[in-house]
Amino acid sequence: MSHSESNTPALNKAMLEAVEFVHSEGWDAPPTLFALVPTQLVIDQLADPDEAAPLTLVVQDLPKHILPGSDELGDYLSRLAWPEEIAGVILAQEINFRESSLNDAPARPARLFSGVLRTEGVEQTLLQLRPTDEELAEGGPFAEDKIQLRGGPEVAPGVLQALRYGLEQDPEDLD
Repeated sequence: MSHSESNTPALNKAMLEAVEFVHSEGWDAPPTLFALVPTQLVIDQLADPDEAAPLTLVVQDLPKHILPGSDELGDYLSRLAWPEEIAGVILAQEINFRESSLNDAPARPARLFSGVLRTEGVEQTLLQLRPTDEELAEGGPFAEDKIQLRGGPEVAPGVLQALRYGLEQDPEDLD
């Protein structure tokens, strides 16, 4: 992967594509795992290669019984080893999120998007809160289409570490 493909803007673009993909599937969905492939490796298979991003998302099948935030998901991620051609990975999962600044606030459903690249230190976490019924009513007919994201450092470090672990493993060692 070239230097231009292994940077934070490439991961940011891939993260936004993952958000749009998962959002189009609707809420109450199982976790979604994406492998990030350098677009140059799959350019011949793209419908519009002129508008291609540096990284292409490839949805990975997860076992149907795996629930978001579950021990089974953590165990599954800990047994993955990605081949060198995979530049990074993104995991999208629904969680219950509680504002740390609002100790008495109830947890709200949210989507957590965690992504890492092989490049050391290139990682990103985004959070999308599920709109409440009141927010949807106030937002008009297209309120569900509005995606508001939050992000920041030190969000879900365990998930990021699990994703990075799979990129650091040699697939041949797991055979």
